[in-house]
Amino acid sequence: MSDYAIVIEDVGSNLAAYVPDLPGCVGAADTIEEIEVLMRDAIEFHIEGMLLHGEQVPPPTTRVSTVRVAS
Repeated sequence: MSDYAIVIEDVGSNLAAYVPDLPGCVGAADTIEEIEVLMRDAIEFHIEGMLLHGEQVPPPTTRVSTVRVAS
């Protein structure tokens, strides 16, 4: 089991997400809860496809953090 970072962006009409360590693994949904479930499924599907095509699955290396700044 691996933990892949996902980046979630508010794009106005919905949320979009992508996996920096798995190029091409993207999704969109209306809520944070939906996008997290969708991306979990998308990551599993993406990795399964890579393995079926004999591709090497990159390990998760991206780490996410936030910093607070004065505004």
